[in-house]
Amino acid sequence: MATAEGWDYRDRLQPVSEMLDSGQCEGMKAVVHAVLMATVGVCAVYNTAAWLKRRQRHLAINAVIYSAAIWWEHCHVMHHLRDCPGMVTDAQPARRDLEDAA
Repeated sequence: MATAEGWDYRDRLQPVSEMLDSGQCEGMKAVVHAVLMATVGVCAVYNTAAWLKRRQRHLAINAVIYSAAIWWEHCHVMHHLRDCPGMVTDAQPARRDLEDAA
């Protein structure tokens, strides 16, 4: 869509809008959540260590919240990885006959 200036901001935002659709750019979404998981992991470690040293209540609360956020982000990473095209979700180990094992 063109305007008097020659372009419309909606034209530039269209690729971003498509990226936000389910099933699009799942690998990149997984990376974003992995970076967040690493960040909250650092925060959890720091707050846990600070609580062990200073025993301040807010540090314990922060440590619990950041630890829960690690789990939350892990769930998001796994969700996006499962939705990546070409990912094997139910990998089964090769079946071996155990009769020859003895």
